[in-house]
Amino acid sequence: MPPTLASLVHHSALKLTVRAGEDRLDVPVRWAHVSELADPVPYMEGGELLLITALKLDAEDPQAMRRYVKRLVGAGVVGLGFAVGVNYDEVPKALVDAAEREGLPLLEVPRRTPFLAISKAVSAAIAADQYRAVTAGFAAQRELTRQALTHGPEGLIAALAAQVDGWAALYDASGAVVATAPEWAGRRAARITADVERLRERPAPASSVVGGPDNEDRVELHSLGTGRRPRAALAVGTAAALGTAERYAVHSAIALLTLTTERSRSLHAAEQRIGAAVLRMLLAGEPDHARAVAGDLYGGLLDAPFRMIVAEAVSGGDPLGGLTEAVESAAARSGEAVLVVPEGERLVVLAGDGGAAVAACTAYAAALDKAHSAPEAQPEEDELVVGLSAPAGPIAAAAAYKQAEQALSVARRRGRVLVEHEQLAAGSVLPLLADDAVKAFADGLLRALHEHDATGRGDLVASLRAWLSRHGQWDAAAADLGVHRHTLRYRMRRVEEILGRSLDDPDVRMELWLALKATSSD
Repeated sequence: MPPTLASLVHHSALKLTVRAGEDRLDVPVRWAHVSELADPVPYMEGGELLLITALKLDAEDPQAMRRYVKRLVGAGVVGLGFAVGVNYDEVPKALVDAAEREGLPLLEVPRRTPFLAISKAVSAAIAADQYRAVTAGFAAQRELTRQALTHGPEGLIAALAAQVDGWAALYDASGAVVATAPEWAGRRAARITADVERLRERPAPASSVVGGPDNEDRVELHSLGTGRRPRAALAVGTAAALGTAERYAVHSAIALLTLTTERSRSLHAAEQRIGAAVLRMLLAGEPDHARAVAGDLYGGLLDAPFRMIVAEAVSGGDPLGGLTEAVESAAARSGEAVLVVPEGERLVVLAGDGGAAVAACTAYAAALDKAHSAPEAQPEEDELVVGLSAPAGPIAAAAAYKQAEQALSVARRRGRVLVEHEQLAAGSVLPLLADDAVKAFADGLLRALHEHDATGRGDLVASLRAWLSRHGQWDAAAADLGVHRHTLRYRMRRVEEILGRSLDDPDVRMELWLALKATSSD
């Protein structure tokens, strides 16, 4: 620990005597400073033991001493050493009274004790304290390294919590808590995830200090990773500010965790290259070769129903990076395998059907959809569209990829973030008619009929709709319109004449019906 006034008083060679402030001797001393100025405050930084002989002071003037001592206390001076036998044979009562009044420790320095001896004692104690801190820091570094090598990040977090006499937590790339120590720290770590997310938005390396949950402690947050986007974060909670040894331990933990993160990124890049080869083999219809190349890397992913996800960036920023982190973090937490392959402005993901990775993808897309549809939403950089295939197996990988691309195309046309192919296959075709190209086709096909009706010479559009809806049954359609069936027959002949198409052709009837449905949705 650093030197204190008490340790100096108990120093056998200094022979110091306490004259005032005996109850405040446990305060640390940052330095010992000699000054005979009447006002040394401009040269003080706080934490000093000021040594004087009162060469330029009227130490017997009560008012002058009260002002002098008050200025020293205001400047953060922790103690005053007064040398007797130089200008005064004893410490003046005015100075003693002023020190007592302001609570400033006053030490009598005998003539045989030079100020230099006191300065040396303070300097030696500070050096010894720093040496102990450095030694403890190196010991902590060795212990943290040993734990990281033998027990991984979890062991390192546990060792760090013990070193700082507090708690520590590790957050993954999505901001989720992945390791805490001690066990009771999990709830505290979870309650500052919003602060962690704000930290991760800043370029790495970044750090911040926040008040702990319910002001229980002081929490330091540090980003981990060397790239533009931090990969993880470290939280350290303590009852007070970190000392030198604790600071060494935290910095060592940051370095070790960053190395682990960067090494994981290198391994991840190699895994992605293997994943790209596996994907190409699956799409080429070679599932057996794909399994051979994948080995145990993707577990049983290729042996169970999976989903194919195709995502595409539609703006600047790094929207695919955010989706990648969400999918990979969810898979890692649940212990499931996932194949992620970047393809330029696209991202292809192969994930187990019903697993955490697919759920994370849909949740990520839903959050973007909600943010973009909010009334106060501004143009976002992180915009993307996602297509999700139906469940498939290795033999049908190419078909699943095509399904995902089709869903992606629909999502792009509809202005949606994510569309599932199952929604297209199981639902109605009518929502597809909202496409602008379909509406333009419908308007062009029916324009002549609308122009005819606008002259007041008949109601061909309504008659055509009624006739098609009744599957060409004249009596039923005429009854719906409230006209004679011969009138309806005449109108249908006019439709054929105007359009130049035969209503006997089922393709023509289909196109006209879809055109009527597309225009009626406006």
